[in-house]
This record gives sequence, structure tokens and C-alpha cells, in this order.
Amino acid sequence: MSKTILITGSTDGIGLLTAKTLASNGHRVLLHGRNQTKLDKAAEDVEGETETYAADLSRMDEVHKLAADIRKQHTQLDAVINNAGVLKIGQTQTADGYDVRFMVNTFAPYSLTRALLPILPANARIVNLSSAAQAPVDLDALHGRKQLDDMGAYAQSKLAITIWSREMAKELVDGPVVVAVNPGSLLASKMVKEGFGVEGKDMQIGADILCEAAIGASFEDATGKYFDNDIGAFSQPHAAALDAGHSAKVMQAINAVVAKLS
Repeated sequence: MSKTILITGSTDGIGLLTAKTLASNGHRVLLHGRNQTKLDKAAEDVEGETETYAADLSRMDEVHKLAADIRKQHTQLDAVINNAGVLKIGQTQTADGYDVRFMVNTFAPYSLTRALLPILPANARIVNLSSAAQAPVDLDALHGRKQLDDMGAYAQSKLAITIWSREMAKELVDGPVVVAVNPGSLLASKMVKEGFGVEGKDMQIGADILCEAAIGASFEDATGKYFDNDIGAFSQPHAAALDAGHSAKVMQAINAVVAKLS
């Protein structure tokens, strides 16, 4: 049965390859990116049924508009793949004073997902891109009161999205399924090439696991879990994500920032 799936950050890299893979199997894919020209090119590259949505995820007003636009067009989504992510960027702070890595990698997908919950049925999937790079969250940095280096901000933002994945899963006891996925380390994405200066491994490794997480049977009962594609199995995230006290403080901070920006 054909499903309707939103993929953020799907104009290149793993997001685009995931879109191609899903579309080739008959699913409708909602493509998201910052640039309409790139979105139009991506839609041409994806052989199948697509729609395009332009939004800058470093701006909360555009995140809200993205959700509103999707809800105008659809009464149901079968999966949301929060793939968009930032590691290195010239301007590391948003106009509101928050680190762009936390904004794009943590706050934006949280707000977008919350806004889309009314059109996500109980059997839908919320797939959040985590990473093998995870680190305890500095709450001052999360609140924009302290600056971090690129990898510090990235690793902490990825722990934060892993934490909210786990906490949202506890909240949504009757579904949808919420999972955090490390699609694989050092895959050949633009982010990896720019961030680490290496060519990287075959991106299809990452695309395949994101497709499985979004529609596959092995993730049907995986809510709240973390999948590590470096070992090809469900695993434990960084110990800080399992720390109830740390998780509670991170969630309190995420909710406070999102409320402030809304």
C-alpha cells in the first residue's frame, strides 16, 4: 500500500537518496529543503509522486509555516523522517541567539513533529536522525548562553534529539512510533565531506535503514528505541540519554526554548 512520507533535508545526500528509494517503491514523498530551485531539481531526480516544501529550519516561523502548509494539503501522513541536519556552517548563531546546530538538529524537528501530530495516525512513524556522535548537553549552550565548537554543538544536538525521541515515545503510548536512528558513521554525504574531509561510505547504507525505519516491519514495535546502523541493531544511546535527571533537564530546556520562539 502506498504511503505518504515527509523527509526533511531531502534535496541532497541521504535525504534525497531515501526519497528516491521510497518513491521507486510507489510511495508519495514530500520533499523539504531551504531552496526552491534545489527542491525542483530534487523532484525531477526522484522518479515518482512528490510534493515540494521550502522552509529554513533555522527560523521557527518557517518551521510553523511548513507544518501548516503540509496540514493544508494532507489529512494524514504515514511517516516523518527528520533528516535535515547541520554540522559546519558559516554563521553559527540564529538571529534569536541560538546555535544553528541546536535549532536545525533539535528544536525544529521537535516543533515540526508536534505540529504534525494531529495528522499522524497511531501506526505512523517518526524517524529522527541521531548519530554515533552524541555528548551530554550543556544547558547553557542549549539556551544560547554559551558557544560551542562545531563537533561539540553537533554531538550535543544529536543527543538532544535522541532524548526527545525517547521522551515523546513515552508520551505517545498509543502511537505513533518514535525512533532515533544513527544511519551510519561517515557516509558519503556533503556534511561528512565538509566536516571531516573524507569521501565516506556508500550512502545507500543510510537510506536503506531510514526506509526500513519509516515503513518496515522490524520497526513496528520499536517506539522509544535507538537503532545504531554501525552495528546493524537496536542498541543503547549515549549513557546521558539514559540518565533520567539529565533527560528531564534537557526536555525542560527544549520546551522552554520552543515556547519562547513560537
